[in-house]
Amino acid sequence: MLPGADAAVEEVYRSDWGRIVATLIRMIGDFDVAEEAAQEAFATALDQWRSTGVPESPRKWIIQTARHKAIDRIRRRTRLQEILQSQAASAEVPAAHEPDFDSDEISDDRLRLIFTCCHPALAVEAQVALTLRTLGGLETHEIARAFLVPDATMAQRLVRAKRKIKDAGIPYVVPGKQDMPARLDAVLTVIYLVFNEGYTATQGEALVRTDFCAEAIRLGRIVRMLTAPESPAEATGLLALMLLQDSRRDARLDAAGDIVLLEDQDRRRWDRQQIAEALPLVDESLRGGPGPFALQAAIAAEHCRAARPEDTNWPQILRLYDLLERVQPSPIVSLNRAVAVAMVEGPSAALALVDELAESGELDGYHLLHAARADLLRRMGSSAEAARSYARALQLATNESERRFLRKRLAEVQQAQGNQ
Repeated sequence: MLPGADAAVEEVYRSDWGRIVATLIRMIGDFDVAEEAAQEAFATALDQWRSTGVPESPRKWIIQTARHKAIDRIRRRTRLQEILQSQAASAEVPAAHEPDFDSDEISDDRLRLIFTCCHPALAVEAQVALTLRTLGGLETHEIARAFLVPDATMAQRLVRAKRKIKDAGIPYVVPGKQDMPARLDAVLTVIYLVFNEGYTATQGEALVRTDFCAEAIRLGRIVRMLTAPESPAEATGLLALMLLQDSRRDARLDAAGDIVLLEDQDRRRWDRQQIAEALPLVDESLRGGPGPFALQAAIAAEHCRAARPEDTNWPQILRLYDLLERVQPSPIVSLNRAVAVAMVEGPSAALALVDELAESGELDGYHLLHAARADLLRRMGSSAEAARSYARALQLATNESERRFLRKRLAEVQQAQGNQ
């Protein structure tokens, strides 16, 4: 077996799954066939590259192989001619009409895919879920976790969304400016969730997926440019938010890959160039509303402006969360607001809010609710109760970096409990 084959397949899968599937959907015109063909092509690559070596352009090899597998799959269907004629995906398509697999055209396909999935004919939840599945390659259970719904519910949403696109003949294009407002909110939400998956990966060893973060920022820039010269405040706010969050990336983990909390981070490692680019965008976005992304960007800006943790303007952050909770009420926003309350009014006041959220049951499966509750209890000296909440958070967390952090905190409060 030639060395490097397995690692190369994994790298292409991680970095290019969305590009590959997006290109195949345009060529084939069928979401399910495109995904299935891509999966088969990756399996074939794993087998062949071990004996023949990694090709010069792995992504191109995968796309071409997947395309042939998709055509073979379609040929086995009785509707072959209808699909091939309508989607121009037959094997006889002249090479001149095939995409240059190494050009920016593939990146354009990713944007086309987002706008196709974010069509107003689909429910907003389905728009976002389908794009995360096809663009990000997230599994159904990962998307379900992001939406805090059962896996079966999310699976049905994805099936219905694909069927709707197919039955309604929704085109695979970036819409004109006149049609963009109807889709923009969902598109921005998708980009934000792609960034979030990169910023804190749902599962796996690594906390951060830099490829997801970079792609989300790139797409955010394009969408803002498409809506220029008067870009909507939320498009500007989202770009500012992602830049500010990403600016802290290098300080979020220590040399061992363990989480470093915001207050403990070496702020000299923050990307000051990104912060300098983002801060004027925050001010611009706030003048236009402000909307949820603009307010979140303003909160992130307060952290980035503080030279030291003790310089953080927590009262202003709490005021911004008050606005955000009115503009976009949600249990997650309320949980984050409770953290700000703890910094302004103390952990006891915040714990009352967190307990109220816990009693509602909406976030019972969300590990950060239990982690936040545990931290408040720890700060109040309630080690035994904090240990129970840390144990519950650990039970729910699926990212290994977060699990290591929670195990460490659990051990600390258990030791404190033993010393009491």
